[in-house]
Amino acid sequence: MHSAPRALCPHVEWAIAGVLGTRVSLDWIRQPASPGTWRSEFSWQGQVGTASKLASALRGWQLLRFEVTAEPCPTAEGERYSCTPDLGIFHAVTGIHGDILIPEDRLRAALLRSQRGETDLEAEIAKLLGKPWDDELEPFRYAGEGAPVRWLHQVV
Repeated sequence: MHSAPRALCPHVEWAIAGVLGTRVSLDWIRQPASPGTWRSEFSWQGQVGTASKLASALRGWQLLRFEVTAEPCPTAEGERYSCTPDLGIFHAVTGIHGDILIPEDRLRAALLRSQRGETDLEAEIAKLLGKPWDDELEPFRYAGEGAPVRWLHQVV
């Protein structure tokens, strides 16, 4: 969680707990990149699909900035969700080395929009890679360096 107003912090914990099926108590610290907001980091383990459930549970609040990632496993590719108040949610599938995997149809659609003159191909590719979200979230990531990380485990 990169930034959340103090009033939403317990709601974030409840949302995460609802997905993981266990009590969650996060260590919140002030977010210097956005005065008046708080940040927290945690790692979790769960079944394939848990990342999308976490992102869905958190995306309803317009004031949150967050990222949810799932590492690839033998049965599924990895995932990355990024969310900002201005941009909304971004989803990418990631490979074993952390690279974003872009489906052919999305690349073809970006190329077609560019060929029609609707948009610039470079801008389209940047969106497919999540660059606007990375640009907005980078100051919030940097502000969290050295922050404590808590591991959460889902009981299956």
